[in-house]
Amino acid sequence: MKLVIVESPKKCDTIGRYLGSDYKVMASQGHIRDLSTRGRGGLGIDVERGFVPDFVINPDKKKIVDGLRRTARSADEVILATDPDREGEAISWHLAQVLDLDVKTTKRLQFHEITRPAVLSALENPGLIDMNLVESQETRRMYDRIIGFKLSGLLQRKMDQKSAGRVQSVTLKMICDNDAEIKAFVPEEYWTISIDLEIEGKIYSCPLDKVNGKTLSVKTEEEAAALVKLIPEEIPLVSLLKSKKKVPSRLPLITSTMQQEAFSRFGFSTSKTQSIAQRLYEGMDIAGEHVGLITYMRTDSIRISPEFFEKHAKPFILEEFGPEYLGRIKTGMNKKGERVQDAHEAIRPTGTHRTPDIVARYVSADEAKLYRLIYERAMGSLMSDKLVEVTTASFEANGLSFKMSGNRTLFSGYEAVYGKDREKDDELPNLSEGKTYAVKEAKKEQKFTKAPARYSEAKVVKMMEEEGIGRPSTYATTIKTLIARGYVTSNKGILTPTENGLRTTFVLNKYFPEILSTKYTAGMESTLDEIEEGKRSELEAMEEFYYPFITKFEEVEKKMYKDPDQETGEMCPLCGSPLVIKKSRYGSFVACSNYPNCHYIKREAREKPVETGEMCPRCGKPLVIRHDRKGKEFVACSGYPNCNYIKGKEENAKKVAYTEEDYVKPCPSCGKGHLVLKHGRRVDFLGCTNFPKCRYHEWLTAKDGRRKKDE
Repeated sequence: MKLVIVESPKKCDTIGRYLGSDYKVMASQGHIRDLSTRGRGGLGIDVERGFVPDFVINPDKKKIVDGLRRTARSADEVILATDPDREGEAISWHLAQVLDLDVKTTKRLQFHEITRPAVLSALENPGLIDMNLVESQETRRMYDRIIGFKLSGLLQRKMDQKSAGRVQSVTLKMICDNDAEIKAFVPEEYWTISIDLEIEGKIYSCPLDKVNGKTLSVKTEEEAAALVKLIPEEIPLVSLLKSKKKVPSRLPLITSTMQQEAFSRFGFSTSKTQSIAQRLYEGMDIAGEHVGLITYMRTDSIRISPEFFEKHAKPFILEEFGPEYLGRIKTGMNKKGERVQDAHEAIRPTGTHRTPDIVARYVSADEAKLYRLIYERAMGSLMSDKLVEVTTASFEANGLSFKMSGNRTLFSGYEAVYGKDREKDDELPNLSEGKTYAVKEAKKEQKFTKAPARYSEAKVVKMMEEEGIGRPSTYATTIKTLIARGYVTSNKGILTPTENGLRTTFVLNKYFPEILSTKYTAGMESTLDEIEEGKRSELEAMEEFYYPFITKFEEVEKKMYKDPDQETGEMCPLCGSPLVIKKSRYGSFVACSNYPNCHYIKREAREKPVETGEMCPRCGKPLVIRHDRKGKEFVACSGYPNCNYIKGKEENAKKVAYTEEDYVKPCPSCGKGHLVLKHGRRVDFLGCTNFPKCRYHEWLTAKDGRRKKDE
């Protein structure tokens, strides 16, 4: 038996079917180890020995690792098949370390789609763990640990804020900068002018283009009114130009553009898009076959493999649409201005025969939407250009030039694969150059410039990609972290910074402007790429980063003062000092500013429970209306905790209304209650009737003549 280790449990069944009974497929369920919190500053990094990381098995992965170890010991061979990226390579290396596998000989499989041919091909052509990729990921993790731990600790001590991070904080600053632009925006008035023309019995709107051959910005109503007066009742068509234009198809999707398109078209959040894409990649049951539907969904490459084009796309396009619709594989430039030549492909379907209409019968509505988007963009990119006829009509009179244009499709090209999403033509009516047309109405409309729009999740992803911060695998998680930390809110995918987010950004930008610089963060990403390519060493990168950063951090730590607590305007009833708002892990509360000399905490007055008019059948005290943690009402005894009667749950309640006959002796701790016999899970004991105010108890043994529950 041979053991194959993948990352996700959902892949185990699919890949296991492809490999057969001689193989056992198990999942690591992501990373199994991480940096410890030992050593100086709890970093888990031995700086003095050359930035040696100290890795420990994650507590929640110990059972998984134990299972992998047991199976590995009995296996004839262990094969690593984690995801084909930097993180996946690191996971394979950690597995090799934990399972005592030889990195130089252990097989490492890489496949970018979970289909039988791809998996079997990877098995026939195994590679080895790429240590450059491992070192790149390891450096990235140490970057994040040092910046995250140091800045987060500083924020917690000085500002009571939760966290900071290498990519997280830069992304937050972009959102806060957008908020500042919106708040500082002052709208400006402007006017638009148009005419309604009657052509062949229909009304067409035609906007003002130029005045005396120049583009004019109309600022006031007076200016607009003066121009409207110049518009005659009839206006001639002085120019009618027709031209043909080729419209190339869009590039296939990568992680960032998939998230942007899914938000724009379907309103999907970035995390939802990634979750759906993960399911499509890992495999689903389609027409009796369990198969991965798309290629790996964490990629920044627009490349599509020649093999897919020749074996799948080309025959499909020729058969379904004809030779005139066949295009070619697109090449493009990456964000560094270099030709894309990396090993990853763009996100594409694993098979052209699984059309969106077929797949939609077997998956959820949202899964079908995303699959169709991926399918059509990938297939469209391999088809021929769309050919359109563009018509531009110009009307002129009294120095005023009005222009309107329209499009007519001559050849659909790639749009043939888009089905219902095909763009509709916007054709102009039949027009004759030199002919005069009636102006039914001349319009002037007041408008105001609009403030910049708030960033959507998709917009932030686009900016992260353009600025070179983060990677496809981190776009969605970065935004999710900002929301979880309470630094931003997301309302239907529109991001707004909170007060905590604005304060955190302000302070970090004041003391660590370089950390919040997109250039600085992008430079770190470039360094990681160079390590991956073998152009730089991990030690060199860490030395270049660590010593300047830690020097700056120590300087800031000395001069950065803790934010003063916000005063409430009230005075402490015990010592007369101002009351302030403090924060804890459980929320905000009001307390004395003279702490620790004064421990006063203001308690919110509780509303007196409303009596129902009934009496408790247990102890005779009034029944009252109470509320549980979720706000739901229930009727219970006002004598709680001595009586825990709840109306409607009489059969489940235990008798706790004690009488003098139950008293064993006075409580030696509080002196107010009495010790009575109570029953624990395993043994009887004496407890105070003043519980929970008094928690004094005495354990009983068999010598006391009391029953132990396990006897």
